[in-house]
Amino acid sequence: MDAHPPILIFDSGVGGLSVLDAVRKALPHETYRYACDNAAFPYGPKPEDELVARVDAVLTALIARIEPKMVIVACNTASTVALPRLRAKFPMPIIGVVPAIKPAAGLSGNKVIGLLATPGTVTRRYTDDLIREFAPHCDVIRVGSRELVVLAEAKLRGEAIDIDTLREILSPFFQEAGRQADTIVLGCTHFPLLLDELRQAAPQVKHWVDSGEAIARRAASLLPEAETEAGISRAIFTADEPSMKRLAAALAEHGLVQIDIIPIPN
Repeated sequence: MDAHPPILIFDSGVGGLSVLDAVRKALPHETYRYACDNAAFPYGPKPEDELVARVDAVLTALIARIEPKMVIVACNTASTVALPRLRAKFPMPIIGVVPAIKPAAGLSGNKVIGLLATPGTVTRRYTDDLIREFAPHCDVIRVGSRELVVLAEAKLRGEAIDIDTLREILSPFFQEAGRQADTIVLGCTHFPLLLDELRQAAPQVKHWVDSGEAIARRAASLLPEAETEAGISRAIFTADEPSMKRLAAALAEHGLVQIDIIPIPN
């Protein structure tokens, strides 16, 4: 077991780095393990039962190995289907990520909100319930995109992002006169990694809302006491890949100074 029991942040890819950044800002002296299930990336197209089984298997292996004090499932897709099973199985606090519909409803001036997420997330009953509970007075335009997930991964590997491609993805939010989204919910943890480019593509959007700060506040509230000295924070991948060297520099910018491979075949 680590001298400094870590907080485990888990995603199918690199999207959860946006959550890691927010949590590290709130809890700077904690030790982190960022686990990327790249062997099974992407999660979005998987059937729900297959996705739940995969998340369960990966987290069972990781928790047994690193014994974290807390787990953050930094993936909207996984959170909306797998959290009940995980919380029933593991004793430590487990935090999930859901689309930030509630704060977006409060921020929107014209009450037209865009929900930008994976195709699975925008159509799930969980999302319907969030909108019904927190934004019944709003017009919510939903756009599901797998391409943005791929683009966020590419950006972290040093590839340039085409702004015109982003404009095309965002275009459904602005197609109808009098129905223009002034606030967009980034309902996938990958998407905040593209925030600078998204702002260039849609400068008319007043608010881009993600769940990072809310997750950080929740994490801080669940820890009995914060650490005063951090250990070494590391990234974990479930498969080796050719781009690992290019990823290392980007991961270091997020405080992850070492990469470990723990093979967990899909």
